Amino acid sequence: MPAHAAHHNDREIESLEEFDATVSARGTLAGFRVQAVDLTDRTRELLATDTTGAVFLGCPMRADATAKVHADGAMVFPPVPDLPFDPYRGLLYAPDELFAGLGKGYEETLDARAYAWFQRTRADGDIRASMLRAIHDDAVSDALDELLRGTRVVGVMGGHAMGRGTEAYAGAARLGRELARAGLTVATGGGPGAMEAANLGAYAAPFDDGMLTEALRLLGKAPKFTPSITDWAAAAFEVRTRWPRGGTSVGIPTWFYGHEPPNPFASHIAKYFANATREDGLLARSTAGVVFLPGAAGTVQEIFDNATPNYYESRGEPTPMVLVDRAHWTEKLPTWPLLRSLARERSMESRIALVDRIEEAPEALKRLGG
Repeated sequence: MPAHAAHHNDREIESLEEFDATVSARGTLAGFRVQAVDLTDRTRELLATDTTGAVFLGCPMRADATAKVHADGAMVFPPVPDLPFDPYRGLLYAPDELFAGLGKGYEETLDARAYAWFQRTRADGDIRASMLRAIHDDAVSDALDELLRGTRVVGVMGGHAMGRGTEAYAGAARLGRELARAGLTVATGGGPGAMEAANLGAYAAPFDDGMLTEALRLLGKAPKFTPSITDWAAAAFEVRTRWPRGGTSVGIPTWFYGHEPPNPFASHIAKYFANATREDGLLARSTAGVVFLPGAAGTVQEIFDNATPNYYESRGEPTPMVLVDRAHWTEKLPTWPLLRSLARERSMESRIALVDRIEEAPEALKRLGG
């Protein structure tokens, strides 16, 4: 998966390099969308270039350039001061960006500051804050679509409570590694536990098998994100530093559950404020199927969020669903009997499977057409 996939719309500009190339090659910015690009040093180009119908989203520019593009009929959405995040961002987050400042404590990171802002504004009814959240989440969705276009994505769902150092965590990591080595893009909910394990496995895919064994040992020093997110995240960055340039995968977490930090092993992080947008988007983009590891209420919700479009075929042909751990899904949380009843005599019946062991999941996914 490339670091930044080709745009679905070649009239979007998301970097200074793209801006310069467009002005040089086309000689016009008419109708273009320029997103989160600092244009303070491109005044001459803006004054000399047609910007009719252009839209500038969060692009700093000098006053004379702003006046000129306004006169052309362009729309200018100015940068918003004093925000811990950029609502107009053109790319997904990277772990280093979300965790910048971790050396001073997790509370100083962009991730923690964005969550604190969300906590302050989520219930005050301020349309400004809700508008900024909506713009941000739309920008993240756009960047996610650009990244994943043309890739085969398999979702791995499971609970955040799965601790580092457990065999269940190691199994989820091996699953992520095997799926990545098979050429699939692993996508998770982006949080701790089973989600982190699957992203870790994808990160480990390019290395020899011993790397994952050693990484699991190092991570075991901080098994949970409580009581210290700082220590938990620092252990992950120790692994990333020791084995740089790992495999790629996607994490799709949410500040709605901001007390759970994003895991640093997803190379691309699509973090949302709106959990409903995040949940639906994660499942809709898992075009090669979804593996459901043992979890609680959140994972149960995800199973049926995924089952509904498969039942109605509202997204086209049903996608594979593999539930792992027979006892968990038939006795502890008897989700499988209901899923099987829903699927009976429908197209999705041949696209669901229940397996006992996590090692069986890749073959089951393949058998179902994933």
